[in-house]
Amino acid sequence: MKKVKSLVLAGLLAFAPALGLNGSALAQDNSVAAAPAAENAAAPAESAANATAPVAAAAPAAPKVAAPPRMKPTEGIGMPRPGEITLQEQFSPTGHTARWLHDVLLLPIITIISIFVLGLMLWVMWRYRRSANPVPSKTSHNTLIEVIWTVVPVVILLLIAVPSISLLADQYKPAPKDAVVVKVTGYQWYWGYEYPDNAIPEFVSNLLPEDKAKENGEPYLLAPDNRLVLPAGRPIKLIITGADVIHAFAVPSLWLKMDAVPGRLNEKSVFIEKPGVYYGQCSELCGARHGFMPIAIEALPPEQFDQWVLSQGGSLKGAAEKTAEAAPAAPAAVTKKI
Repeated sequence: MKKVKSLVLAGLLAFAPALGLNGSALAQDNSVAAAPAAENAAAPAESAANATAPVAAAAPAAPKVAAPPRMKPTEGIGMPRPGEITLQEQFSPTGHTARWLHDVLLLPIITIISIFVLGLMLWVMWRYRRSANPVPSKTSHNTLIEVIWTVVPVVILLLIAVPSISLLADQYKPAPKDAVVVKVTGYQWYWGYEYPDNAIPEFVSNLLPEDKAKENGEPYLLAPDNRLVLPAGRPIKLIITGADVIHAFAVPSLWLKMDAVPGRLNEKSVFIEKPGVYYGQCSELCGARHGFMPIAIEALPPEQFDQWVLSQGGSLKGAAEKTAEAAPAAPAAVTKKI
């Protein structure tokens, strides 16, 4: 019996390597059989990549576009003048309306009312002084005078209200769909500008040192290192917000002012009538360096603005959509079943 067990054990030990080899051979056979399937599955992807590779290799690199030269400011245009006591010269439609309302309507009315009230007070003080009237009058009512001082102020207010409401509506009129969109962000204490529709990421604008400002012929405390470049003669939409505290984006010569509030997007439409450099400042007390975060808008002719966009690595609005529509559709990969 012991001999039989020994013979069986010896036989198993003799055939074990063969069984192991057969098992590994079977696994290798399975892997070899699976390899063609994997190669067949990867073949369409490789062929598609090979098909697109020549197209990518054939596409030429975009030529580098030079930025237009930095525009020189004009004395008295887009900036305050020494001894100036009126509004700055305006270069936007709403600015013209606002200055007309101020210079032609409000100032004359205020001047006339002030002179009339001053004259009336002087006349009353002289006419009804104690020495001329030892016995004062006890008159308490006068119907005509009461009607006049009620009706005349109402007429004056109506005269002011009609153009004022029209101007207010124009200032908050939404920009058209084809407007150039710029996101303006106020920081402590500088500005950030981003062009989402032109694929230009945010860049910051800081105060220019005094020696650099004088070298460029720009007014110190109004000149930043990087300007907000916008097109003249095109509608513009500014999306204004704040990153830390409340700021105010203000350019007086364009009749432009809007609060930059953290967590809120305020919209302002602008139309600049002629090329030039227009200066402004933060107009909301925002901290220790509030007076050192200037604004400079460089309004370029439309062709030069497009050149500037391309020089910054951006794309012209609508060009990407036109290219996508004009490009032929890529042929779909065909998988052949085996």
